[in-house]
Amino acid sequence: MGYITDLRKLVGTRPLIMAGSCVLVFNMQGHLLLQRRTDSLDWGTIGGSLEPGESLEEAAARELYEEAGLRADTYKLITVFSGQDMYYQYPHGDEIYNVMAIYEAEGITGTPTVMDDEGLELRYFDLNQPIPEINPFTQYVLSKAGYIQVQ
Repeated sequence: MGYITDLRKLVGTRPLIMAGSCVLVFNMQGHLLLQRRTDSLDWGTIGGSLEPGESLEEAAARELYEEAGLRADTYKLITVFSGQDMYYQYPHGDEIYNVMAIYEAEGITGTPTVMDDEGLELRYFDLNQPIPEINPFTQYVLSKAGYIQVQ
């Protein structure tokens, strides 16, 4: 996240438009891989922002490896979200409006392993069951993309 970190030094916590990718990884049982986040201590999807010159798919591949130690043969674009509903304020105060491409990773190789300081643990969740301590932003994305129903 070097580019965003550099921008934050100039603009502080003011809202930024941040383009990025979210990667959905399903196991053989159809359960979704989530990571417990270090910043909010809740469960969120794997993903992050673009670096200069990087495509959305390249960002998805990079984030999948950096955050979970996994690689994928292909990335299937599911949808792109943007707008007011994609506003998020991090616990430390930074504000963003996300433009986010949602991908399903296919042909996964590797074993899920926490690889950076953004995640505490990785776990697969059954989307037919409520996910405890789900990140509100992740819940919004998964419900809007049709993967879960919000009760």
